[in-house]
Amino acid sequence: MKATLVMGTACILAAVLPFVGSEYVLSFTVQLYVFVALAYSWNLIGGYAGYTHFGQVAFFGVGAYTGALMMDAGFHWLVAAAAAGLSGALLALPLGGAMLRVKGPFFAIGMFGMARVCESFALGFDNITQGGTGIYLLPVSDLKPLYFTLAAIALGLVLLTWRLDNSRLGLQLLAIREDETAADALGVRTTRLKIGAFVVSAIAPGAVGSLYATYLSFIDPMTAFAPMTELTTIAMVLLGGMGTVFGPLIGVLAMSVVNELLWSRFPEIYLAIVGVVILFVVLWMPRGIVSFLAHRQWSWVPVARGSLRRLASRPRIAARPKEAH
Repeated sequence: MKATLVMGTACILAAVLPFVGSEYVLSFTVQLYVFVALAYSWNLIGGYAGYTHFGQVAFFGVGAYTGALMMDAGFHWLVAAAAAGLSGALLALPLGGAMLRVKGPFFAIGMFGMARVCESFALGFDNITQGGTGIYLLPVSDLKPLYFTLAAIALGLVLLTWRLDNSRLGLQLLAIREDETAADALGVRTTRLKIGAFVVSAIAPGAVGSLYATYLSFIDPMTAFAPMTELTTIAMVLLGGMGTVFGPLIGVLAMSVVNELLWSRFPEIYLAIVGVVILFVVLWMPRGIVSFLAHRQWSWVPVARGSLRRLASRPRIAARPKEAH
């Protein structure tokens, strides 16, 4: 009940903000929604299924270029965003079938390499993508429609995660994360489930990439496939708590506010300060802010299927050898 009240209050504030906030606040919130969408998408495959990777920016960049090229051809930015989301799914479908055969560092580095390949294509096909010059778009005269579109995507991902976390499908993904071989032996269709989660996790980054290009009125390879975007997203999820409902949201809010405050006061060293803050939080709360608060009995923090989640998060205890009689 308390969690529902918090979410309802947040939705009301988000709906009112464009009409009472300044242009700076509106612009900041648009960027915040972008990272909320990226964080929740990454959390689906990285937090629930356990396939952490550094390649989500590939879907973001492909979506950005798909949307930019369509808008440059005269399509409305909403149509371009829908097509960009579809492009992310179409890229993820064959890629998931190939890459999800491996796990751990091999999958993470392989996806990072895929992002760099996409960046090279964007640089090389300059007759289509304009290469390093980038694609310039018409500036957005009013940010409110873009704001509400991104807010709807962010809210939809939060609700999807809530539903997933309270479903049999979510428990199956957690089973894959804990022990994929055991999950397969118990009848979980691991391959189909992994690929499905991977494809779904690529839709929002593609759509958001197009909307981000609309917001900037420009896109180039360095912006579309920036490694910093990927690293920031992962840091936000780790900070809030992987595989939780509110973890990505709390991580995005905390890190975005800290970034903005430090950047305005210490522009030359703010990244170093942010790094120290994240290191301190990770050492103090290794499972993220949400798990830390849940263990402190904060009732409004949803852990979803609490007993099973706590059981899954327990450290494994090695079996003791039998004593000789």
